[in-house]
Amino acid sequence: MEKIAKISSFLTRFIGVVIIIFSVFSFFVPSAFAWTTNYTSVFLGVAMFGMGLTIKMGDFRVVFSHPKEIVLGCICQYTIMPLCAWGLAVLLHLDPDLALGVILVGCCPGGTASNVITYIAGGDVPLSVGMTIVSTLIAPLMTPFLVYVLAGAWVEVSFLAMVISVVKVILVPVLLGILIRSLFGKQIQKISDVLPLISVVSIVMIISGIVANNNEKIVSCGLLVLGVVMLHNIFGMGIGLVLANVFHVEYKKATAIAIEVGMQNSGLAVSLATANFAANPLATLPGAIFSVWHNISGSIFASIRRRKDQKETVIKADAVDA
Repeated sequence: MEKIAKISSFLTRFIGVVIIIFSVFSFFVPSAFAWTTNYTSVFLGVAMFGMGLTIKMGDFRVVFSHPKEIVLGCICQYTIMPLCAWGLAVLLHLDPDLALGVILVGCCPGGTASNVITYIAGGDVPLSVGMTIVSTLIAPLMTPFLVYVLAGAWVEVSFLAMVISVVKVILVPVLLGILIRSLFGKQIQKISDVLPLISVVSIVMIISGIVANNNEKIVSCGLLVLGVVMLHNIFGMGIGLVLANVFHVEYKKATAIAIEVGMQNSGLAVSLATANFAANPLATLPGAIFSVWHNISGSIFASIRRRKDQKETVIKADAVDA
């Protein structure tokens, strides 16, 4: 179990690299992962169940102990990213499928990878977890509503069908995981270090399947989608950080907010595109590429913020000694 825990920790920290490796392999050997798209919702549900198992009832105290930061983070989550997605789709005159895919990514809650990246950055991890929990729990209403409002100009959106999809693949698995954790806390705690591996494997399977089934389309429009995804992610983290500073949020909490806003649950975007927009096959691409990119950009952002924090700590220590 200890060896598995070490593997889990390693793969979680370097999930971006893992996704890239499997994406490249599935691009050149599509037959190995093409089957996984039939189980996209199952893999995402498993990942969300794994997330639920990591949540203790005590984690909800963060919601009440940091209400200002939680509210600010969630407001930013469901305004900055959706509006940036819509703006990029309009300004760049994206194909309806790609516009839908980008907007789906923008309207999703924060991803669990944000908690890992926040830890690497030296940010406020409990706050990050709290924001992820809250944005995930309100996703069954916010995500379908925002997609309905923003993507309606490109495609027909069924609000009710999307609500049902989000409830099935997000809310039910997360709540089930929380329930099992509360009932069997001691047993779950023994395998807590292994739990992130569940989400890593599930997300890797989802992305590999999308790449395998869209390798020819990636060649034709992959660079465009990558450019849009990069801008979307950078705008999210950048504007999130600026607003956190405007509201005088302390450094570590501001780091957590910026990362939470910029890193989406892109697996949900892929799942929603697959389940609700079968007539728009390219809508899955932005979510798949976002999953790769936001781990890379998040790691870079984390190293910058951690280095800056360490420098300021040294400066303050020198000032005290002087």
